[in-house]
Amino acid sequence: MSRSMNLRRVLLLVGAAALLGACAKHDDSAVAMQAAAALGPQSTAADPLARGRYLVKAADCAACHTTSDGAPFAGGVKLASPFGTFYGTNITPDKDHGIGNWSADDLYKALHDGVTPDKQLYPAMPYTSYRQLSRADSDAIYAYLMAQKPAAVANHEPELSFPFNLRFGVRFWDWLFLTDTLPDASEGQSPKGTSSGAPPKGTSSGASAEWYRGRYLASALGHCAECHTPRGKFGQLDGARPMTGAALGRIAAPDITPHGLASRGWTAADLQTFFATGIAPQGSAFGEMYPVVHLSSQYMTHDDLRAMSTYLLGDQPPPAQPLQPSQSVSADAAQLETGRNVYLAVCAGCHGLGGEGKPHVAIPMHANSTLRQSDAHNLIVAMLDGIGAQDFPGLERMQDMPGFATQLSDTELAQLANYLRATYGGQPADVTADAVKALR
Repeated sequence: MSRSMNLRRVLLLVGAAALLGACAKHDDSAVAMQAAAALGPQSTAADPLARGRYLVKAADCAACHTTSDGAPFAGGVKLASPFGTFYGTNITPDKDHGIGNWSADDLYKALHDGVTPDKQLYPAMPYTSYRQLSRADSDAIYAYLMAQKPAAVANHEPELSFPFNLRFGVRFWDWLFLTDTLPDASEGQSPKGTSSGAPPKGTSSGASAEWYRGRYLASALGHCAECHTPRGKFGQLDGARPMTGAALGRIAAPDITPHGLASRGWTAADLQTFFATGIAPQGSAFGEMYPVVHLSSQYMTHDDLRAMSTYLLGDQPPPAQPLQPSQSVSADAAQLETGRNVYLAVCAGCHGLGGEGKPHVAIPMHANSTLRQSDAHNLIVAMLDGIGAQDFPGLERMQDMPGFATQLSDTELAQLANYLRATYGGQPADVTADAVKALR
């Protein structure tokens, strides 16, 4: 077969896939839009600016568009990726550097298609998720942003390696990977093959209004899939493994499918508490989740947080799995004793002799969600790098945790990780010194 015929066949297949995708749109779109209309405080329903303010927080816009020492929404936040460094752009009403010359149509096109009046956006801007936003919500966001103080702050161009620095290539990426729907967390199957209890994407069979409301909050506004879904080699979301966890940055985003959450002891009530305060019995928010709580989820209404928890765990959530007794975990007693000695020397002063933790100082170790993860990546990184002091909503705070990269050897850190995982997380003591070394 000739090369031209092969190319023609590929183009036909891609075109057919696009058509099938268009034909496979949600048959529950009306229900989804009703769910979207119910978001936020009822007092904002007739006030576009108030609703826009709520939506901008729920969408976590400040995380990418406001630096710690910069003007609100003036951009400049560094976004590291395997392809290079992106920078959040200026979305104030400044006419030279921001979006002051944009219309409401322009913002909707940017959110929905990743296209601005002067360029094609890279999918580091999560239009792959924001394209699910309703036009009414896009317009409310536009009204709020246009009411902000303009900031004359120039944008930083992305620092990307070849060929990713060729922006026109994004058009081909969109052609291949941009879709009107996103994979749902609740579509994942447990290892035993049982469903999560929530309806599959594209159907309305038995789904509650709260589930749809939560899906809009988590998939569209919260764009959870952008961090928690693995990606292919071209940066596209892997629809075959929705919400099963991904490692885009130093801290890996964990599995937040219903089974993944339940296996680490999460309940709907605990998720609500975590989103509202950053702290739950399973531990505290750190890494990229800390700014999510700090800038976004703490401002969401109780009803919206409950809906998001319902979506993530399903209408009929799987029961939270009890912690496996440490006696049943395969581990060498001598190795665990060595790890315990390391724990007593450098950890017990804050986390307690028995891992009970101390209020306003350090979280408990018992049943900690990070310790219950099958992959020890985040635990190792936390021990190496430490965690900065954190102020949470209300009066709760956690003091800084120092990193032990220079204080403990790879072997000692592996022994400590194994002690923590086996004793408090019910996980195998299988962390090696080489695994620690690889993450230094």
